[in-house]
Order: sequence, then structure tokens, then C-alpha cells
Amino acid sequence: MSEDKPAESVETAPAESNAIPNGKGHEPGEEITASAKTPPAEDGEKETVPNSAQNASPHRTENAEANLPESQEFLSGVEDKKTPRFTDFEGKTSFGMSVFNLGNAIMGSGILGLAYAMANTGVVLFLVLLTVVAVLSSYSIHLLLKSSGIVGIRAYEQLGYRAFGTPGKMAAGIAITLQNIGAMSSYLYIVKYEFPLVIQAFLKVDKPAGEWYLNGNYLVIIVSIAVILPLALMKQLGYLGYTSGFSLSCMVFFLISVIYKKFNIPCPFVDFAFNSTASVLNVTDPGGEPDPACIPKMANLNSQTAYTIPILAFAFVCHPEVLPIYTELRNPTKKKMQHVANISIAVMYSMYFLAALFGYLTFYGEVEAELLHTYSRIDPYDTLILCVRVAVLTAVTLTVPIVLFPVRRAIQQMMFPNKTFNWPRHIAIAVVLLTFINLLVIFAPNILGIFGIIGATSAPCLIFIFPAVFYIRIVPKEEEPLRSAPKIMAACFAGIGFLFMIMSLSFIIIDWTSGNSKASSGH
Repeated sequence: MSEDKPAESVETAPAESNAIPNGKGHEPGEEITASAKTPPAEDGEKETVPNSAQNASPHRTENAEANLPESQEFLSGVEDKKTPRFTDFEGKTSFGMSVFNLGNAIMGSGILGLAYAMANTGVVLFLVLLTVVAVLSSYSIHLLLKSSGIVGIRAYEQLGYRAFGTPGKMAAGIAITLQNIGAMSSYLYIVKYEFPLVIQAFLKVDKPAGEWYLNGNYLVIIVSIAVILPLALMKQLGYLGYTSGFSLSCMVFFLISVIYKKFNIPCPFVDFAFNSTASVLNVTDPGGEPDPACIPKMANLNSQTAYTIPILAFAFVCHPEVLPIYTELRNPTKKKMQHVANISIAVMYSMYFLAALFGYLTFYGEVEAELLHTYSRIDPYDTLILCVRVAVLTAVTLTVPIVLFPVRRAIQQMMFPNKTFNWPRHIAIAVVLLTFINLLVIFAPNILGIFGIIGATSAPCLIFIFPAVFYIRIVPKEEEPLRSAPKIMAACFAGIGFLFMIMSLSFIIIDWTSGNSKASSGH
């Protein structure tokens, strides 16, 4: 979680390797010549310190690591004869753990809204949209990794700084902060909303009489302090690999249960209120015709389709976490990190599609914006669904610390750019952020509104616009002229982002003004 040595240090003599912290002192001309000197095909080259250098100065790497997981400084190693790139921080996180961490960053509460999204787009259209968003996300990570390889910086905000100076750094920092605060508040919103229902069902309390342990607001605060805060105080993301793996296995359990339930709930389903004597089990009318409410729609457009695009865009946002995870990867190369990203996206893509498909095929048009809610309409005391709810709550809670890391890093970048790692500040930022998000969640509107607005503004910036624009600015013209195919593709990519943003926002505004919005009405 730190800055990387500028590319110059690859070729420089020991006397010159005293690089200025943050690389702020380098002239643009110097940067271009340096990156021209270093071979552009960096995939093959290992970007780690050779063994001899590590053995020569074990103390220096230890010391650097102690100081630098999140701050953006680096110690210039005068004693090293030749320093390869990315020596700012020696990653220790294995390939598998990195996949878990990135997968967990992608896998958000979005999965709960996907069946609803499918009900409003139809199966085929949903699959097309999901595929497009997944491919674009992967391409976008490629742009980020390429830019960071050229300048030797593995921090989103520093890429912004290198491309546009301070405004670029602030724009990236603010977008990451908004995006991830939106994500964290939607996760905690689920805790607030689901946890009381789960406890109520386990205790079989039909009519809660205001007990404190059935109050979502208290429960959110307890979960934040007891679970999220300790994990958010970890020094490095790598340590969260185990909790991420556990979180993903909870989601796999969720998926299996959704598939199982599809074959176990009769189609024209009856609400629990009318269902004391469960006798409705036949799917077809006496005439042998299937109920029209039980035929899946292949394509479907309505006013709620507007929410589908931001919900899907939101589904693969892991871009703020990509570079911190790259920083901590063992033996990092661009190719290896791209593999981590592609595997994470592929696994999430298949889980998303299956969860949406079987959720939709269980309830068809009756599916709600929050899938688990629909199950409790059938039987609030269903043990399997209660376990699934606990699993989803666990998964969502364990994702919050991973999403908090990039926000803290962005805040450090914007407010304390030249400071080394410092525990009091590390802790203070986490505490302030969690407090703020708790307040948001306790006094916030329905979950769709949070998803929709943030998905429509900061997500297109982080997925499409920033990676493309940074890439166009950072890759030197000598290597790729402005009219070269990769740069033209990147420019089109940024254009897609703007379209996406304008379209989603206008849909949401139209939906709100027409007054039939599900987002503006609180629960």
C-alpha cells in the first residue's frame, strides 16, 4: 500500500538513486526518457528485488516494510547497486489470497439485487449486459495495470497525480471515497435490515415489543465495533485473505441454497399470511396451461429497467482495490495481476448469473429488490433461508474492511501525502469513517437509492473514465501516439463511461420525478 520507485531508478547509478519522495520533483521530460529506456515488455521481467540485494540489506527491506504499507514514501536505497522497479514494498500475499481478496471486493451486496434486475430486463438481455460489464471491467483493469507499470506507481490517486497533477489526484481520491462509502453503507444497510429479522426468526418472536436486540440501529453499531473495526485496523490487506475466503464460501452457500429453493417452492407462490394451510402445490391450471406468471421473460423493458444498468455497473467495481492488492502480491508482474483479476471476475460472473437466474426463476415477476426478503414472505421461519441470511450477513460484514482500505488510502493521499505510516492516524481514519457510515445507515433512505445514485456517478468514473484517461496521459507518445489503436480504444472506453453516467442519471431522475420510484420511498 505504498508508492513505487519511479521508473528512472531502474537504470540509474547508485549516486542518482536518491529519488525525491513521491516522484514529485521529476521533470516530465525525464520521465519520458526513463520509460523509453526501460523495455516496455515488462510482463516477463520479475519486478522484485534480486536475492543478492535482499541478502545484502535485509534490514533495509524490513524497515521499509515497517514504515510503508499505506503511506506513499519510499526509502532510497543508496547501498543497492541496481534497483528494479516496484521496490517500494515487497509483497508477501500469495496468488490465491489475492484472488480471494479481489473476489471479495467485487462480490458485494449487489448479488442480492440481481434477480430483481433480471426480472426487469429479461434473461437474455441480462446475460448480455452482465457479459459486457464483466469484459469491460477486465479491460479497465488492464489499462490501470499498464499505466502503473509505466510510471512504477501502484496507487490510483498517484496515477491521477502523474496524469493531471493535484486535480487528478483529488478526483481519483474523491471518487474512490464516494464509491466505497456507498458500498460500505449499502453493506451495513443490509446488516441493519436483515440482522433483526434473523434474530427475530431464531427467537420466534412474532410481534417485537421494542427489544433493543431487535433494533437494527443498535445491531449495526455492535457489528461495526466488534467485527469490522478490528479487521479494518489491520496494517495490510494481505492479512484479510482468510476472512475473504470465508466470506466467499458464505456466498457459495447462498448460491447453492437459491438453486435448491428453486426446485422446492411451487410457482404461483402464496404469501405466508394466506398460507397457514399450505395446499397450493400444483403449478398448472386444471386446463393444463402453465400459469402466465410462471413463464420467464427473455427480454423485458419497464421503468425499473433504469436501475438495472447502475446495479450491474456496481456489480464489478473492484478498481480501487486492484492496485493495493497488486502492491501486496508476491513476485508482482502485470501479467500475474491480470490473471488474478480475470479469475476473480470470471468466478463472480458465473456466481452472479446463477444467483440471478435461479432467484428469478423462483419468483418471476414477484421478486423484490432484496432477494432474501422475498423468501421470508413465503415462510419467515424457514431454517435454510435463516442460515442463508446469516451467511450473507457474514459475507457482507467481512467485505466492509476490504472496501475501507482504499478509502483510508485515498484520504491519506489527499490529506497527508508525504507522511510515513503512523498507527494513530491509521486507526483514527478507520474510526471516523466507520462512525460516519454508521450515521449514514441509521438515517439513510432505502437501499436502491444508495445503489442507483452512487452506481450512476462514481462507478463509471472508476471503471471507465479514469483508467482510460490516465492511460492516454501516462503512456508516452513515443511508445503509443495519440492516434494508435490502444489509445483510440481507451478514448472510446472513456466515452462509454460518460454515456453510461448520463444515461443512468437521467433514467433515475425521470423515475424520481414521475413519482413511482421504489428508491425515494423509505422502508
